[in-house]
Amino acid sequence: MLIAFHKPYGVLSQFNRNPDEPEQRTLAEFDLPEEVFPIGRLDMDSEGLLLLTDENEIVHRLLHPKFRHRRRYLLQVEGAPEEADLEKLRRGGVEIKGYKTLPCRAKVHKGEPDFPPRDPPIRERADIPATWLTMELREGKNRQVRRMTAAIGYPTLRLVRVGVGRFPLGDLKQGHWKELGSDEREFLFQC
Repeated sequence: MLIAFHKPYGVLSQFNRNPDEPEQRTLAEFDLPEEVFPIGRLDMDSEGLLLLTDENEIVHRLLHPKFRHRRRYLLQVEGAPEEADLEKLRRGGVEIKGYKTLPCRAKVHKGEPDFPPRDPPIRERADIPATWLTMELREGKNRQVRRMTAAIGYPTLRLVRVGVGRFPLGDLKQGHWKELGSDEREFLFQC
């Protein structure tokens, strides 16, 4: 079984609650099949496509670094990055926590994405613009996208994973999930 889930902001990518934080939202509230588990993670303050499965081979194919599967994100950053800033991300070598990132694709996203407003809303500053970017990575370290944009001087305000491989989040509504058929599964493994 392979499931695509549109994880909302503020939800942990796990089923169990931390006993010290019983009010914390988890995947348990979304009536997902009992036998599935998340493939990787999306931070609590990130949104978008989270895959879940009960098949270890799928986990291996999507997470092992040798396969370098694409992960696509739309993100809103504080400020207005210049082309030279984005080039630092594209050519790689941004250092985060003693690790040098691989090259990625990064560009300014034209227009405003069609996402519902975040609850709670992101912070807005009248004197500092916010810019939407599209980024595509072939690696997935902890909080990597946020750390990369911070390293070039543009903190991430909102982060939405919009695709894995060639499989898109599409019009899957926040908090909803669907089981993927064999044709949709193949899109995950196409890079």
